[in-house]
Amino acid sequence: MSKIFILGLVLSSFLYSTLLFSQDEHGHKEGAHEEVGKTDTHDDHGDEKEHEEDDHSDKNEHGEHDDLGDGKGEHNEENKVHLSDAQQLAAGIVVSTLTAQNIASEISVPGEIRLNSYATSRVTPRIEAQVLQRNAKMGDHVSKGQSLVALSSVSVAETQGDLLIAGTEWQRVRKLGRKVVSEKRYLEAKIAYQQAQAKLVAYGLTEAQIKKLLNQSDISQANGRFELLATQDGTVINDDFILGQMVEAGEVLFEITNESKLWIEALVKPQQMSAIKIGATARIKAGDIWLDGKVIQVHHELDEVTRTLAVRLEIDNPDDNLHPGQFVTVQIQLDDLSQQALVLPQDAVMRSADGDWQVFVEEEPGEYEPREIEIVRKFLGQVVIEGLAPGVRVVTSGAFFVQSELAKSGFAVHNH
Repeated sequence: MSKIFILGLVLSSFLYSTLLFSQDEHGHKEGAHEEVGKTDTHDDHGDEKEHEEDDHSDKNEHGEHDDLGDGKGEHNEENKVHLSDAQQLAAGIVVSTLTAQNIASEISVPGEIRLNSYATSRVTPRIEAQVLQRNAKMGDHVSKGQSLVALSSVSVAETQGDLLIAGTEWQRVRKLGRKVVSEKRYLEAKIAYQQAQAKLVAYGLTEAQIKKLLNQSDISQANGRFELLATQDGTVINDDFILGQMVEAGEVLFEITNESKLWIEALVKPQQMSAIKIGATARIKAGDIWLDGKVIQVHHELDEVTRTLAVRLEIDNPDDNLHPGQFVTVQIQLDDLSQQALVLPQDAVMRSADGDWQVFVEEEPGEYEPREIEIVRKFLGQVVIEGLAPGVRVVTSGAFFVQSELAKSGFAVHNH
């Protein structure tokens, strides 16, 4: 009986231990499941947060998505100009298709501005004389017939006296007539009078000055004083003399030129001369200014120092910006149309805000976008460009209006 009791106690203890171990293992498994659940829940929230951040990153400051993938975002739209039909008509917008054209090649050579000898004159005395009075100075604009300087000459004084005497004698003989005086006396009086006049003309006096002297009939007026007059309209560019100076016959007292048209002497290599023709157009760069000119003469004698030939060009100078002695760059068009290039009117090219050259390309009717280009060279109001492909539609007239509208739209966008 006692054995049975002991065996029962052992079995009871074993069952109780098994039950405790089973409950403890079950608790641990539930705890693990709870931790796993918590971890999964946290990760789910993190994923949701990342999705929210991605969604926000795709939006701009206004809460709108930027269309970055197709290149049509807000920035590109700001850089375009939309014009109505009425605006285009009022502004005279003309759009042309860019095509390669045959253009004349050109050479660039140094040049120097010279006086136009055909529009320049020098005022000189024809006899030895003394300077009494200056009536014009360097830089003055003078008119033809204007008094420039008063001179005095002994020879002129003698001839003036001879003219007064001869004039009086001739008047008396002429009144008497051929019937009263001999033929010899009549001819001698007439010839003496004419010779005295001719001498004064040879000395530089004008017919008006001689007539004035004869009308006065006063021997005291035969003082040798006479005036040199301007022979053309123009500007005095040289007057190298002083009062009281004795000047020789032929000595230059004044040099006058009309600077509205000037010459340019360009130095060209002999092998290039065959392609330069009289009348060829040219562009002249003086400082930052470009001016148009043309070839009027070609020299046929080499310069001994530079071994070049001189080409003479004529250029208009209406604003008196150019002056003789000034060095310039000359670009002369050659008689060659073998080159092809993209050409636009000069007014079609504008400066962008950052200083680059640009044109306006038509994306769609009424929609224009600026495109940067490079200017290769300019000629006759046109420009040779690079940076665009043939076939592009470009605004060739009214580009300034398009640029103004672009500037206004950009201001409005950045100041809303």
